[in-house]
Amino acid sequence: MARSTQQTRFRLANQILDVIRDARMEPGHHLREQPLADLIGVSRTPIRSALDLLAERGIVETRKNQGFFLRQAFDELHRIEIEIPSTVDEELYSRLVRDRLANRVPTLFTQSDIARRYEVDRLAVARTLSRLAEDGLVTRSHGHGWTFAPTLDTLTSLLASYEFRLTLEPAGFLLPTFKPDHAAIERMRLQHLYLASHPNIASVNNMQLFETDAAFHEMCAEASGNAFFSQAVQSQNRLRRLLEFGSYFDSRRVREWCREHLGIIEAVASGNFALASTRMHAHLQQALASAQAAAKHSEAVPTSR
Repeated sequence: MARSTQQTRFRLANQILDVIRDARMEPGHHLREQPLADLIGVSRTPIRSALDLLAERGIVETRKNQGFFLRQAFDELHRIEIEIPSTVDEELYSRLVRDRLANRVPTLFTQSDIARRYEVDRLAVARTLSRLAEDGLVTRSHGHGWTFAPTLDTLTSLLASYEFRLTLEPAGFLLPTFKPDHAAIERMRLQHLYLASHPNIASVNNMQLFETDAAFHEMCAEASGNAFFSQAVQSQNRLRRLLEFGSYFDSRRVREWCREHLGIIEAVASGNFALASTRMHAHLQQALASAQAAAKHSEAVPTSR
């Protein structure tokens, strides 16, 4: 799905923050547009827009005829993340998934049904359904209808997914090919510190929470050095978009898994891969226990992470 100009601006601002932290830049550093554009892989124009956003937030300053200069040291930015505003498409995606989890949306539906139910235009519906299809959550039916994946919203599938992940993910740390990317680990640590200390976690976009969570598990799988592990975790993340999306409305559980992830990150960073494996197993067991407890109190899909 094409990203809006506004979203691109916010995402690039976060990428520039990553560059600043990775390079350990100090106040007064000249943030030149072209080197940043070359490093991130975009043109200068969106980089300039992202730097303007950072200037609005007081992180950088503009000097007439000179450009942009860093105002804060890299170590003062460790908890700063520019929150990306939701688009109509993302809000519709979130509402559709949440309503499906609560059985408020039927398995079979049409584009017109969704447009009427949520009072959005057909183009937004088409884009959202296309994205859901890319994520493996819906398929096009015969004629003009759509179908949610038939087994994704069952407790049986949720528990089977956890059983698979409990077998796979902790084992990745123990492979002889496991080799962590320390720069990626540090970026992930900073993202989780930001969320764990957020004064109002409920205000953070649910898709941002999901992507942070999913990216953590994919980072660990990629570090295993085994492509099959990485592919399997990516596949599970696609399933989790529907199986567990409700977890991202549970602020308490979000903070818990942030702290659990940070414990795993700490073990990997210190080179204690056996401890990382043990903590990953405990993390997934806790998530499974939360899912089972939630299932007893709701006929909808459990809303636990």
